[in-house]
Amino acid sequence: MPSYIERIWPADPAAPGGRSSRQAFAYQAYLPDPIANLELLMPGTLVQEVTEAEKALAQLQGHASFIGLEAVSRQLLRAESVASSRIEGLSLSQRRLAQAMFEPAVADATARAVLGNVRAMELAIEMGSKAERISPSDLIQIHARLLEDTADRALAGQIRTTQNWIGGDTASPRHAEFIPPPEDRVQELLEDLCVFIERQDLPGVIQAAVAHSQFETIHPFADGNGRVGRALIHAVLRRRGLAPTVVPPVSVVLATNAGRYVEGLTQYREANVLDWCSLFVGTMRTAIQHSEDLTQRLGELQDRWRADAGSPRRDSTTEKLIRLLPVRPVLDGKIAASLAGVSDEAARVALLSLEKAGVLRPVVLGKKRNRAWEAPEVLALLDTFEWELATPTRSKQPRRPSPRAR
Repeated sequence: MPSYIERIWPADPAAPGGRSSRQAFAYQAYLPDPIANLELLMPGTLVQEVTEAEKALAQLQGHASFIGLEAVSRQLLRAESVASSRIEGLSLSQRRLAQAMFEPAVADATARAVLGNVRAMELAIEMGSKAERISPSDLIQIHARLLEDTADRALAGQIRTTQNWIGGDTASPRHAEFIPPPEDRVQELLEDLCVFIERQDLPGVIQAAVAHSQFETIHPFADGNGRVGRALIHAVLRRRGLAPTVVPPVSVVLATNAGRYVEGLTQYREANVLDWCSLFVGTMRTAIQHSEDLTQRLGELQDRWRADAGSPRRDSTTEKLIRLLPVRPVLDGKIAASLAGVSDEAARVALLSLEKAGVLRPVVLGKKRNRAWEAPEVLALLDTFEWELATPTRSKQPRRPSPRAR
């Protein structure tokens, strides 16, 4: 069973507040059980839920193929990264994210932070695709990628060396909502977590659920734990072969039901592991259903573009760009030529053709006022996708921040 370790917070004469806030006090740091050899006896209802979720996840991989797996997977990843960042309080529209990807050097602080989230999730998926085991150093690399280009870059890739806490005051854990394990227990808990990730005797969705909640409980970094922990979900699903091409945006649903999400993590820490797993499986099913819907909408959008562009030949540069725009909704002539594998002139002619057809809109971006184009309908579709997912399943919960549906 999980336990608590009593620790003493030292007196601090400079602490804000009254006399009591400056005095030493005892607090309880949570110590989770190791999970490398965790045994779970799942009830029949949960087994059925897991079976249906994994079947739906497998079907999603096939459904996405008719418009291009890369297009769907990239845009779901971007929606996932934006939503995961919103849980941490970083609000960004898909248009700003796409423009920041086009020219990272001029991105603002929020855009750089969300770009870091995209890169961290991409790295987690890459690690999940490899044969090598995921190690604590891999988790540290994901964290480094997350924060390397942000104001918190000094913390990037650094396991904490002090006690941290969630909620309450910033000065001390006196009124904290949750106090993770002591700093000297973090390394061994991360090693245990990585052994758990290597197991093959649990359903992959359950493994992802437990790995995520255990990571969040360990809280090994000074900042960015939530975003790294949600990237870990992707790594586990990819590693178990459940999402070889498309990972549904679980964080979009978790961000929508943030209160329920926190309740679920609390249930896990109170040894109600199966309750948390049931919540996670339901979240996965919701994410899969909306992913299928986005896949269909992107396909329909591309079909309409083809009609508006005069039904271009399958081997034409225009057709190549139509297939690529969901992946790169903001691009210039050089990027278009490189992605399509054509000359600069062929790319320019195709871009102007798509502009005339209303598929692309010219924009001027960056300090050098570079000429570029954007596909506004892709960006609007992604914002609408997130807007539709921003309504909590509990009617009394407030709607979470999200881009306006367009």
